[in-house]
Amino acid sequence: MLLPRKSNSTKTNYEFDAHLYKIRHLVENLFARLKHFRSIATRYEKPARNFRAMLFLACTFIWVKLK
Repeated sequence: MLLPRKSNSTKTNYEFDAHLYKIRHLVENLFARLKHFRSIATRYEKPARNFRAMLFLACTFIWVKLK
C-alpha cells in the first residue's frame, strides 16, 4: 500500500487502496490518542496484565468519548 499522490500529480497510483488507507488512518489516530494517557506512554504498569488492563481502560475512554 502506498500513500496517495498529490492532487496535481500527472501519474496514476494504481497501488493505492483507499479503504486500507482509511483503516490505517484510524489506527494511527488511536495510537496518537493513547499517547495522551501518561501511564500508557511511560508504561508505569510493569506487569503485562496490568499494562493490558490500562490499555483496555484507555481504549474504553476513547470509545465512549467518540460516541
